[in-house]
Amino acid sequence: MENLNRKTVAILATNGFEESELSEPKKALEKAGATVEIVSLKSGEIKSWNDGDWGKNYKVDKTLEEVSQFDYNALMLPGGVINPDALRRDKNAVEFVKSFFENHKPVAAICHAPWLLAEAGVLEGRTITSFNSIKTDMINAGANWVDEEVVVDEGLVTSRNPDDLPAFNNKLVEEVYEGKHEAQTA
Repeated sequence: MENLNRKTVAILATNGFEESELSEPKKALEKAGATVEIVSLKSGEIKSWNDGDWGKNYKVDKTLEEVSQFDYNALMLPGGVINPDALRRDKNAVEFVKSFFENHKPVAAICHAPWLLAEAGVLEGRTITSFNSIKTDMINAGANWVDEEVVVDEGLVTSRNPDDLPAFNNKLVEEVYEGKHEAQTA
């Protein structure tokens, strides 16, 4: 297991994120030694989505207005349908995502979260996967979409759904450990 001491990872999320797609990567990163902060649009708490209904609340550590990519070594984006759809409509969230690519930092996105990557304009020529219902959106954004449990393309980690979390978490930790990738760019 890689040692992520002195590494800080942002998880960008808002209400309606798939609970396991935030909680499981967060646990994996923390187990590896990383500091993980939940960043959201507003302070307070955000509500998860779990098994077709609202789930647990999670404490927001910082708002988008309080942070910059300079504060973090990597970015993780949980899916769910509601969460990434809301975030991709927020200019600050989209710019925050894009800034990680501009600075060659690892980014991980699962399920519907690649919608944010499409909105940030960072998928051209990249090989990724996602939840299958957004495959056409990913292709239209310039990505080479494949149906695999986890795909890594120069610091960009993507997976399809919660069933892929073990493979996704392993690659997420590995990419955060490796750090910047010069080919990871917007």
